[in-house]
Amino acid sequence: MQSGVLRVLRATAASWWRHRELRRTGQTALAQRLKRQTVLRDFGYLKQAASLPNAHVICGEGGTFLHLGWTTVSTFAPIERFPLAALAVARGTPFIDIRTVTDVIVFANLPRVARDGSTDPDPCGPGRSVSLTTYIDMVEALGAKIANDPRPRRST
Repeated sequence: MQSGVLRVLRATAASWWRHRELRRTGQTALAQRLKRQTVLRDFGYLKQAASLPNAHVICGEGGTFLHLGWTTVSTFAPIERFPLAALAVARGTPFIDIRTVTDVIVFANLPRVARDGSTDPDPCGPGRSVSLTTYIDMVEALGAKIANDPRPRRST
């Protein structure tokens, strides 16, 4: 594991209000154990983000979400204040910035990204899902900005 990643995960875990409160009240052993568990959990999320075909980070006015198939990790903060998501993006996870999307009705009616990398044969109707690359095509047409684009390069 890169020492920079570990340093960020440790600092994030140490700053969590519950861990600070436990240290303040003298329960340092419990605080350290919980901090260690938090770092290992978050490191697991980073490993999943790197290995799952449809893992991605999306940031909008409602916060930042790290989508990992059946698991979603989120915060109401922008990506700049969500170290786990920022680390995932820095390590190559696709990032969809929807803060520039103005047509929220059309955006809300888009299909979801398939959790396991598969796609529905008929991607219409409730509960429909599409591949991450298809979803990126759709949100980019609405004005979203994409980083770490997983789509194959297109020649013009």
